[in-house]
Amino acid sequence: MDEFLYTGANTGQISFPLGGLGTGCIGLAGNGRLIDWEIFNRPNKGSTNGFSHFAIKAESVTGELVDARVLHGDLTTPFSGTLDGPKYRSFGFGPPREYLTGMPHFESVDFRGEFPVAELDFRGAPFPGQVRLQAFNPFIPLNEQDSGIPAAFFEFHLANTTSDPLDYTLAGVVANPFEKDRRNTVRRQGDHHLLHLGIEGLAPGDPAYGDLTLATDAEQVSWQQYWFRGAWFDNLEVYWRDLTTPGRFENRAYAAGDAVQSTGAFQGHDEGLLAAHLRLEPGETSSVRFIISWNFPVCENYWNEGARSRAEEAGLPLTWKNFYATCWEDSQASATYGLEHWDRLYDGTRRFKDALFASDLPAPVLDAVSANLAILKTPTVQRLEDGTFYGWEGGHPHEGCCEGSCTHVWNYAQALPFLFPKLERSLRESDYRFNQRSSGGMDFRMMLPLGTPPVGGGVVGRPCADGQFGGVMKTYRDWKICGDTGWLRTLWPAVKASIAFAWHPDNADRWDPDQTGVLWGRQHHTLDMELFGPNAWLTGFYLGALKAGVEMAEALGEADTAAEYGEIFERGKAWIDGHLFNGEYYQQLIDLEDRRQLEPFGGAAVRSYWNDEHQEVKYQSGEGCAIDQLLAQWHANLSGLGELFDPEQTRTAVGSVFRHNFKTSSRDSYNTQRIYSLNDEGGLVICVWPEGRRQPVIPLPYSHETMHGFEYAAAALMLQNGLIDEGVTVVKAVRDRYDGEKRNPWNELECGSNYARSMAAYGLLNSFAGFEFDLTRGLIGFDPLLPATRSFRCFWSLDSGWGEVVITPQQVELRLHFGRLRLRTLRLPFASAVLEASSGGDPLTFSWQDGALEFDDSVDIEQGQTLRLRLD
Repeated sequence: MDEFLYTGANTGQISFPLGGLGTGCIGLAGNGRLIDWEIFNRPNKGSTNGFSHFAIKAESVTGELVDARVLHGDLTTPFSGTLDGPKYRSFGFGPPREYLTGMPHFESVDFRGEFPVAELDFRGAPFPGQVRLQAFNPFIPLNEQDSGIPAAFFEFHLANTTSDPLDYTLAGVVANPFEKDRRNTVRRQGDHHLLHLGIEGLAPGDPAYGDLTLATDAEQVSWQQYWFRGAWFDNLEVYWRDLTTPGRFENRAYAAGDAVQSTGAFQGHDEGLLAAHLRLEPGETSSVRFIISWNFPVCENYWNEGARSRAEEAGLPLTWKNFYATCWEDSQASATYGLEHWDRLYDGTRRFKDALFASDLPAPVLDAVSANLAILKTPTVQRLEDGTFYGWEGGHPHEGCCEGSCTHVWNYAQALPFLFPKLERSLRESDYRFNQRSSGGMDFRMMLPLGTPPVGGGVVGRPCADGQFGGVMKTYRDWKICGDTGWLRTLWPAVKASIAFAWHPDNADRWDPDQTGVLWGRQHHTLDMELFGPNAWLTGFYLGALKAGVEMAEALGEADTAAEYGEIFERGKAWIDGHLFNGEYYQQLIDLEDRRQLEPFGGAAVRSYWNDEHQEVKYQSGEGCAIDQLLAQWHANLSGLGELFDPEQTRTAVGSVFRHNFKTSSRDSYNTQRIYSLNDEGGLVICVWPEGRRQPVIPLPYSHETMHGFEYAAAALMLQNGLIDEGVTVVKAVRDRYDGEKRNPWNELECGSNYARSMAAYGLLNSFAGFEFDLTRGLIGFDPLLPATRSFRCFWSLDSGWGEVVITPQQVELRLHFGRLRLRTLRLPFASAVLEASSGGDPLTFSWQDGALEFDDSVDIEQGQTLRLRLD
């Protein structure tokens, strides 16, 4: 079975995002349509942009039309129309005309999706030739600039499969998206032709301002600045006549001020067209490149009037630029850049894709890792004017969902810190700068524009335990990824204050006033409510922050601080291991019938959490087996922090999560909450109360759900504890839900589309590789979950470079595909001994002890070089 090839019904839900980091994207549908035009600084699910599409025709060299059709496959169901369209183009009127379903097209499309590259083969039509589309946007780890081009790249490969020479035309059509004052122009710039779609009479600083460009590098080109303007169905009718008329397109232009006509329900869009022309002899092949680029430079906070008001009171500017708009003046500039650098951009993207997909991971795991990288190319992600990274949790259909780089959600996302670590560090910097209060407590949502005063009061204005202490653990991880202790020093005062907030007298949630190492009070968390009393899940983050704090304090010469944190950590670890493990797993310690636990936090807490009818505290896990009970240990394992809990109890608890929480089918279990698995779909449930354990009448919110980021983190923890089959089973259950027919493989859902938490999947790759790192010491290492062949190949990435490790029984190769790597120590615990080492053909001197190779001098590995080791 080819895990990455989608055909037939399994193409129906596909929308493959084509766009840059923080630029928005255009979706490439499974049948080749251009959908989900999310380029206007907000989500835009289900959208089209007029009749934007690509089409092809073939003519004999004597000028006779052989065939013409749009480059789409059949439309999959539903066929009755859309529910949210205009009255006479909605449900009951059939598919929208903009889908071009009524035009001649191909029967089917074979869609190969290996993010960040999609390849579409158009099949099953009497077209005289073979057509393949390769679509991508540059995705080159560590290269944020080239990975942030606001554009979609399309390369069409044509083959003349007939016995006669033929003239082919590839036409790209893009609609001007503005409602009025539209202006379409065509110009030649060097070897490129550009169709520019803009607006007149609107200042560049207006949030509604922007432009689009369709560009090609084809040598022979014709164009139409405008489709025919008319009423009813006139524009598409005349376009099809123009396309099927032999020869090149004749230009059509309109004077400024001319209006698009409309009649009743039918409105023109002012499409423009660029067409590439080429002659192919029998058996000859060629290719044509197109770029659709966009520029909507100005953002504003359209979603939160309260934040806007506070920003205005503070004298902050209410708009800001997209970072990409500081790099390219307009869409013509970014389109030109893309065409001029296409070969280099694709080569970097291909090297990454090839390295990732060559990794020896089970197919469902590789699918999960690669597919969720697409989140970084959707409206879930923004880059602010100074380059700061900013993220939503996910997306509503037409606006962002849950603003603010939410700390407890982005805790799970592991792709960005390894692939674009500079951007991840900008999250730490902005969080500690804008979200921290004088007490050390931190809001968990960052308001825009940056610098907007925090909301004050309420849940959002209170710190959340997992987000706050997770920020400390992420600072530790990011420090080890980059190796820059100077960077850590700039954040250290804020990090210390964040840790000490646990016992700060102004901590109204009374987390740990006596420095016991255990969280006792009210603890807000990512399931949107509070736990009361000790639990391994949230105290685990506290322990992780303390242990990370020890090492960071020591590195910065603060021995007393390190000693203080270490003592608190040891007290807390001993208490948790001794009091919360019930023989199977770690549970919450709470008396559900004791209302007095709520009273120190005021009447609002009592009203929210006391179930008067059943005389019980609401929204707790109690004796339940929770999916995230050891989440902090997952973080610690990924960053090399070490044990936070007793290792034997940890292994037992991880096994219990699979045994109790995994369901093979959803038919016989009840779920009163959101539905992310149904019918015969399996998954790992958030919290389960095994037989004999008390389940609260009103339990932990979302407890019955199967949310993918949680599932991936738990699956990786299973891998880390030797439960390989169990971990892969969990991952496969998730990805089986995203088969292209039921759901879009590149849009995992939670609280909205393209949900950030699913980037926990990247942790699966590092877990399989047994990847460890500490660039403060020039150390990396691999201890993979090796198959019986004792061979393993895997992608890896850190701040200064990325590449592959290739392990065989006789040899280890560390290949550097991008950047550079200064190495002092290479840990290979699986190896018995290393006999020889060389880099660039030059032998290296080293010592070998306890599974680690220590070089006598630091080794600098440059891009394109390989470090080779011969094993005993």
